[in-house]
Amino acid sequence: MSAPTAPRSNPTAVTHEVTNQAPPLTGHDAADDAVLLEGVRREGAEWHIDELHRFGRYVGSEEAQHWADQANRHEPELRTHDRSGHRIDEVEFHPAYHSLMDASVRAGLAGAAWADERPGAHVARAGGFMVATMLEQGHLCPVSMTYAVVPALRPLPPISRRRTSRCSPAGCTSPG
Repeated sequence: MSAPTAPRSNPTAVTHEVTNQAPPLTGHDAADDAVLLEGVRREGAEWHIDELHRFGRYVGSEEAQHWADQANRHEPELRTHDRSGHRIDEVEFHPAYHSLMDASVRAGLAGAAWADERPGAHVARAGGFMVATMLEQGHLCPVSMTYAVVPALRPLPPISRRRTSRCSPAGCTSPG
C-alpha cells in the first residue's frame, strides 16, 4: 500500500491513499530494451548506442513525461482568421508539443539519417523513433513526414537542394 499522496498543485493537501494506480514511470532509460539494442547492433548502428541511451533517459525523465502530458491535454487549435478577420489558416500548438518535437529533431529523427553516411544511419533513426513512440506519438507525425519527404524530393533537384540542405547528422532546421 502506498502512503497518502499530496496533489502536485498543493503538496500540503493530503487527500487520501491511492491504491489502484501504478506510480508514474519516470527516471528510467526507455532505450534499455534488450531486443531494441540487439537489433540496432546487428543492423550496423552500434556506434549509435550511447546516443540512444541518452535519448532514452530523456524519454524516461519526469520532464519529458510532463511535456507529453501537456501536449495531450492541450490539443492543436485551428485559427482560420486573425483578429481583423483576415484568413490565416494556422494551427497553434502548445509549447509542450514544440519541446517534444525539438528533442526528437535533436535526436536525429527527422531528416538527419539522409545526411549521415555512416553505416546503419537509418537503423539508428528507427531505434530512436521507437524510443520516442514510448513517450508521445502525436509530435512524431511531422517528424516522420520530414524524414519521408527526402526521397520524394530527390527527383526534383532545385527543390531538393533548397529543402534538404538544412539537414545534417545533427538534425534539420526550418526555413529562415
